[in-house]
Amino acid sequence: MTALLVVLLLSVVVVTIALLAHFLIPGQKMEYYHGTFKISDVRINSNSGQNSTYQLKGLREISENLVDEIFIHSDLNKHYIKNRIVRLTPEEDGVKADVIMVFQFSSTERRAVREKKIHSILNEKIRNTRALSINASSVQVNGCGKRAVPLIVNRIMSGDIAAKAAWPWQASLQRNNIHQCGATLISNMWLVTAAHCFKNKVNPHEWTVSFGTTIKPPLMKRNVKRIIVHERYHSPAREYDIAVVQFSPRVTFSDDIRRICLPEASASFRPNSTVYITGFGALFYGGESQNDLREARLKIISDDVCKQPQVYGDDIKFGMFCAGYLEGIYDACRGDSGGPLVAKDLKDTWYLIGIVSWGDNCGQKNKPGVYTQVTYYRNWIASKTGL
Repeated sequence: MTALLVVLLLSVVVVTIALLAHFLIPGQKMEYYHGTFKISDVRINSNSGQNSTYQLKGLREISENLVDEIFIHSDLNKHYIKNRIVRLTPEEDGVKADVIMVFQFSSTERRAVREKKIHSILNEKIRNTRALSINASSVQVNGCGKRAVPLIVNRIMSGDIAAKAAWPWQASLQRNNIHQCGATLISNMWLVTAAHCFKNKVNPHEWTVSFGTTIKPPLMKRNVKRIIVHERYHSPAREYDIAVVQFSPRVTFSDDIRRICLPEASASFRPNSTVYITGFGALFYGGESQNDLREARLKIISDDVCKQPQVYGDDIKFGMFCAGYLEGIYDACRGDSGGPLVAKDLKDTWYLIGIVSWGDNCGQKNKPGVYTQVTYYRNWIASKTGL
């Protein structure tokens, strides 16, 4: 009996060590990825009570087994650990599944690259499955840059209000519960904003962040955990006007709260391209910040135009670009600083290309807004956040 107990104990120890060796590979860390896909030809009546619960439970098990099968038989099988369907949402044409996938990777590769690979595998394999009827075009991993509502373009300084959930990556940075700057959600715990928003006020305990299209009441509020201002930013100089902010606890993505996509460092955006700005800033120079989020459509202005003597001349340095109109009127203003300037691609995916930085007055002729160029600082963002 004693020998049997010893054998059993040793077996438990061996299994435990093997599991630890699998899950705690030196130089690697656990990473969580949020994906969504739509299961077609499934109808679940949320009013059917217990039957609905059983249906969802069965669908959850099938979906989790499907995702397991996909990654166990993929190039990522050595990195894949498990998945969990965290939500099944009945919709008119099927059921939307939200899945959290757990992997283990080394830190040598950028997370955005891994996201693309996970999305590629999931998208390729899921369309060929017979277990469920899944709309392949609905497959997303971490779902950045997607809006749940149609684009309705207004203008910031006219006082027009953005629609609910129109810009789900917009955030408000507040000090002592008073709005100071805009910011943009780039992951479930990181924001990007302007360095000049902090100056000598870099104590994270004095700051909070809220989400939603109104400051009061906020849709959601979080505590700021860490503020990282670019090491080479020195006020009143305007170069290196970028910062990243970590908050806690993490947010769960929804139609109202979603991260923007970050462009690659090599991406370029042509002059005269249409871009969009959002913020809670003042409606006129010297005015107060607003409670409701507003939006405006602008155009990228070429460096050749923006560096003309009657515009900004030599004040336009590396890592900056102009957007707006030389006639004025449409512009960012006080309180919009740090907020997003975004553009969409042909697939209606939105990218953060600029951060509200500076400008002379608001909407003044020949004085368009000047923005921090995100592609210029893309590698810096990755070095601080891993994104």
